Amino acid sequence: MTVSLNVADVEASARFATEHLGFVRGMAADGFVALEHPAAHAHVALLRTGLSSFRPASHAGAAGQGLLLAFVVEDLDAEFARIAAAGAQVVTPPETEPWGERYCQFADPNGIVWQLVQWV
Repeated sequence: MTVSLNVADVEASARFATEHLGFVRGMAADGFVALEHPAAHAHVALLRTGLSSFRPASHAGAAGQGLLLAFVVEDLDAEFARIAAAGAQVVTPPETEPWGERYCQFADPNGIVWQLVQWV
């Protein structure tokens, strides 16, 4: 499965995902980057908002409102410390929900929220 996101600055979100979260770049063209995470088998396609090739055009707005990209990790606290130390924008520092979900959140330069989750 691939999640496709429209963002104003494709390269900024691609850099965030590769530098902080371990994604690798696949295909790329003007206004488009395909990312894959080799360990998680997760795919994210980034499309520049307003691309004329986007279909349906009625859904070509920017991604982000109410969207969380959540990824399960083995050691949330270590990942949080590493990513925060690298300068990523922290949205939510590590918290634990009553049902056993421990999570933290970071925002990329386009405002996409990338969430890390560990089940405790």
